[in-house]
Amino acid sequence: MMIWWMKSFPNSVWENNKKENGTMDVVESKNFIEDDVDVCVIGAGHAGCEAALATSRLGLETVMFTVSVESIALMPCNPNIGGTSKGHLVRELDALGGEMGKNIDKTFIQSKMLNVSKGPAVHSLRAQADKMEYTKSMRKVLENQEHLQIKQGEVIEILTEEVDGIRRVRGVKIATGMVYKCRAAIICSGTYLNARCLCGETITHTGPNGLMAATSLTAALQKIGVELRRFKTGTPARMDKRTVDFSKMEEQFGDERIVPFSFSTDPDSIQKDQVSCYLTYTNEKTHEIIRANLDRSPIYAGIIEGTGPRYCPSIEDKVVKFSDKERHQVFVEPEGLYTNEVYIGGMSSSLPADVQLAMYRTVPGLENCRIVRNAYAIEYDCLCPGQLKPSLEIKQVENLFSAGQFNGSSGYEEAAAQGLIAGINTAKKLRNEDPLILKRSDAYIGVLIDDLVTKDNKEPYRMMTSRAEYRLLLRQDNADLRLRKFGYEAGLVSKEEYDKTLRKQQLIEEEISRLKTTFVGGSKEVTAVLDKRESAHLRTAASIADLMCRQELDYEFLHEIDPMRPDLPTDVVGQVCINIKYEGYIERQLQQVKQFKKNENHIIPEDIDYDDVSSLRLEARQKLKQFRPINVGQASRISGVTPADISVLLIYLSAKKEKRD
Repeated sequence: MMIWWMKSFPNSVWENNKKENGTMDVVESKNFIEDDVDVCVIGAGHAGCEAALATSRLGLETVMFTVSVESIALMPCNPNIGGTSKGHLVRELDALGGEMGKNIDKTFIQSKMLNVSKGPAVHSLRAQADKMEYTKSMRKVLENQEHLQIKQGEVIEILTEEVDGIRRVRGVKIATGMVYKCRAAIICSGTYLNARCLCGETITHTGPNGLMAATSLTAALQKIGVELRRFKTGTPARMDKRTVDFSKMEEQFGDERIVPFSFSTDPDSIQKDQVSCYLTYTNEKTHEIIRANLDRSPIYAGIIEGTGPRYCPSIEDKVVKFSDKERHQVFVEPEGLYTNEVYIGGMSSSLPADVQLAMYRTVPGLENCRIVRNAYAIEYDCLCPGQLKPSLEIKQVENLFSAGQFNGSSGYEEAAAQGLIAGINTAKKLRNEDPLILKRSDAYIGVLIDDLVTKDNKEPYRMMTSRAEYRLLLRQDNADLRLRKFGYEAGLVSKEEYDKTLRKQQLIEEEISRLKTTFVGGSKEVTAVLDKRESAHLRTAASIADLMCRQELDYEFLHEIDPMRPDLPTDVVGQVCINIKYEGYIERQLQQVKQFKKNENHIIPEDIDYDDVSSLRLEARQKLKQFRPINVGQASRISGVTPADISVLLIYLSAKKEKRD
């Protein structure tokens, strides 16, 4: 590799020796250019992996930086993928051409469809991964991806240049002094940025699992105008399963028939024996120990600066904020087939080690437990709200994108989804193409990104089904039908896969049409079939589709009176059943989407001067200036902007349009 001395960047390099507080000494040295690439991805967690794969698969020369190669696709918290609403994100990610769904299909040890007793809108897949195998499998994919190189090193600076008042990315510098020139960069720093871990009175300036933190990039980002804040998350302890009495817990099994995450995975290829997970509960004795030691918790002692996730609280928070609850669920789940470590879900904590041991040993089945890794809280720097474009480009610096926990979200799935979109839009920006911006009516990913862009989230953002207004349309089972087109147009889904989806859509439509036009009457054969389910007899002819709408009847059961039925794939049948049974509700949501898109299609000019909009309230004017929405729909979702403000804005935009015309 050719190396030459660099003249255009400052002559300073960070000496690669850590102090006790996690910082580095700066010494004067020569910088040199290691490489000239298209894209630099900073971080190798779930966001970084998807971003790097997207840009490299789209033909851009990409380098992915990580503080440790061992942290690639690391699962520092619970080693599972999916769950309520998160499963939707993974299937959408897969439909768009991402990797997470394929990887968990290769490495899961238990899989379960959640919420099956409820409607299809909230069905969500969850799989427990073999932690080590998940990381190894994703790393193998990355290491063998064309146009992608992996570099272990801490990025300490985003190198930029300012031309005509616009600051643009020109490269990144790492701690050894090496500079990588690039046309764009994607920040996927996760929880590593200026991180510190807290376990009672013990504070270590590291990232998760004791890995090196990224201590220098914060100041460099602030220097180029990027505003940051502190968030917090945490993880429970890991136990030696030989010291756990599972007989005192409720055994939790996987599904008998496993459903894959990836639409490319053959379901028959992943049917296998699964491991069990277990459920137990805290009790009043557990809560007494926690309450008695709250003064030793960094959360309640004022030591922790960052804000934690509301929907995934520590056990201290649960006991204090839900004092009326006599017990809380505790999930005991394996870390993998290679280890005796088990994860104690539902009991994340930052209490001291001695308190943790006493607390855990009050839980049925954990009376004699031995802790392998203590629970801890972790604080880190992330982006302040109002600085993201819907494309996930940071407003202050052109060609600087970001994804994952750096954007203020939480969770592997949320991170991966953002990483894929950031990667796609980085490629589109460098090719002078319009960005891929999924609407709230298109995907859970659209809801996720829209909320990160328009809302002043006060705590780490977690995806939930309740956040999606059109969740009956955005089911996990139809993600391929909704999004394959976008993945194909972006260049991440093959023509073969896209044609397969188009054929599936055709089969669904043909079968629905056939069922609606296939009529049966009150014959003896039909009456006998209806009697089996105590269903009302027919007085006039009815279509098979009409019969399917009866609660007690279904597609499979009615095959006896439907002799012309074709042999269809299981996934096609599933879509047919849902579309017929929920047709009225689906049609209602489609009408709502039609109304929603009116405001989404009402574009706000980038150069709008909100001070020129008379009658706009001060708070609304300030928020609109801060978030700079791209359309009226987005403006209406910004906190502090009222319907009256939107009316004023619409009148202003209409008047401006009339003048132009």
